[in-house]
Amino acid sequence: MGIVLNLTRILIGKLDSYMNAISEGLMVYQHGIREYLSDDLARFEERLVQVDKYESRADSLRREIENHLYTHSLIPENRGDVLGLLEHLDDVIDAGKESLIQFSIETPDIPMELTDQFRELTGVCTQCGEAVVAAARAFFTELSRVQETIHKVYFYEKEADKISDRLKRQIFRMDMELSRKIHLRDVLQTMDLIADQAEAVADRLSIYAIKRSM
Repeated sequence: MGIVLNLTRILIGKLDSYMNAISEGLMVYQHGIREYLSDDLARFEERLVQVDKYESRADSLRREIENHLYTHSLIPENRGDVLGLLEHLDDVIDAGKESLIQFSIETPDIPMELTDQFRELTGVCTQCGEAVVAAARAFFTELSRVQETIHKVYFYEKEADKISDRLKRQIFRMDMELSRKIHLRDVLQTMDLIADQAEAVADRLSIYAIKRSM
């Protein structure tokens, strides 16, 4: 059992909404990148607006949860862990938003022969983020499932690194200007940051789960 029994129904609802905002924001991010790669730029810009709304909603809910925990003196022995977890989960959706902003501002010129691999990387990074959200949900509802969910985060993060590294090697072997190669590398690093942030949350979750089970 997680810590859900020690929380009020209102707070449980806010936590669920918070997790949903991050998960849905990540799904919109994935669609946005795919639409950029398909040259549907109008739809891509709509996705950026949507992700910004999800990110703002997550921020607002996190603050409400924080206030609720302190106002009602709930789970004082776990409050720091819970707030740290929520704050770092925010970093996952923030990374997705920053990636879309980079695409919107810098309009990277991605070679046609690399678009499938960019789509693949987007999908894996999104799966990594969704896996860590699932692990966070388990922390509150079914503590025994945290570790079995976290291993998926680590798997997807390693896959994202493999795809990103492979793409970088291909890019720097292609016949194009060095400035364009560096630009594409920077874009990949921003995309990959989603998986990196998810891994950082998974590391924290693993420690929190061990503390709760002792």
